[in-house]
Formats: sequence, C-alpha cells, structure tokens
Amino acid sequence: MSTRKERLGAICRIIQAKAISNQEELLKELMNSGFTLTQATLSRDIKQLKIAKVHTGEGDYVYRLPQDEVAKAFGQGNRQLPYVEFSGNLAVIRTRPGYAMGIASDIDNHSREEILATIAGDDTILVIPREGIGREEVLEALSHFI
Repeated sequence: MSTRKERLGAICRIIQAKAISNQEELLKELMNSGFTLTQATLSRDIKQLKIAKVHTGEGDYVYRLPQDEVAKAFGQGNRQLPYVEFSGNLAVIRTRPGYAMGIASDIDNHSREEILATIAGDDTILVIPREGIGREEVLEALSHFI
C-alpha cells in the first residue's frame, strides 16, 4: 500500500516526464506504476497540487505543475531542480513541490556558520546568510544540501 505522499510525488514525476492531457491518462500511468486509486481521489490530488491544464502552442492542452509555469515566465523552463538564485545577498532555492521544508530543515540543522537561517514554503526556500558572507560562500555552504 502506498502513502498519499508517494502518490503525490508519482503524479508530479509523471506530469513532468510525459505530456498528460486528461485524468484518464494520468490514472492509467499511476496504475501502471503500482498505485490503486479512484478517479475522485485523483481529482482531489490534482486540486491539492494545483495542477493546471495549459496550452502547448501546438493545439493541445496538457497538465502542468505550478512551478513549471513560473519557471517559463522567467525564462528558466529547462532548469533542473533544485537550483539557486540570488537577490542581493539572499539566496532562493527552488525545489520540487513538497521538498522545501525538508531541505530547509537539513540546512538549518547541519549548515556551517555562513547560514543564519532559512524560511521554507512548499517548493521555495529563502536562505539568509550571516552579515558579510558573499554569494560564493553561500553556494559552497549549500553545496552539501542541493
């Protein structure tokens, strides 16, 4: 028996790997991966993950996760997750949905002294370095976690 977290992770992986255009296709992929669920459960999972149907530009509509659209809007559609960006001396780490809190906890509990603290959402982590710490030092400190 699989957990809900495993199922949600599988849904994310399938949508990122394949062009899925409807719930029936997604349900079939999940069942092929060993999950047993109803259409109603899948509908709730899609709603929880905030999955949307988007136009591909080729006349089709496919499911996309929210961060896919954010990444495209900022010209980062082909980036691997996780990745780090900076605003001033603050670092922002983008992760897969559901991973940010775990990674942030590891950073807070095991990072070197360069990192003061983190703040995590579902798929984004704000990394706050100590005063006087540069980007290269932050990247070096984070390299053990991402």
